[in-house]
Amino acid sequence: MKILLLRLNIILIVLLLASCGKKSETMSTEESSDEWPELDSFHMLISDAYHPYKDSANVVPVKKLAEEMALEAERWQESKLPGKVNNEEVKAQLEKLKVGTRALADQIKAGASDAEIGASLTTLHDNFHAIMEAWYGGGEKHEH
Repeated sequence: MKILLLRLNIILIVLLLASCGKKSETMSTEESSDEWPELDSFHMLISDAYHPYKDSANVVPVKKLAEEMALEAERWQESKLPGKVNNEEVKAQLEKLKVGTRALADQIKAGASDAEIGASLTTLHDNFHAIMEAWYGGGEKHEH
């Protein structure tokens, strides 16, 4: 009987230790999440604005999306950054993106030429890619 109780205690201890190990493993996974929803949200907007311009000099989409991009960049810049990109370089890039998208929206409202809009959009796209490279560790290849 004592041997049976001893074995049961050992099994319970092993199960308890195993369950504690899984909790900390889960927490570590959550802390090092590979998600950055603000990046994904902005990526959808700039992609819809930039690719028509790059592919066929079409600025109609950017004219429609510029204000939304500016607001999204502002929200992104003010959001809590994931640990792996919570540094001064990325903060500066996000500030630059926020200022640049606001300038583009204002430029469009003021009646800028398509060439001026395209140049500003290209600069913003390059700035966005610098942020993306910081997030993906420089290995992100983005097809155009």
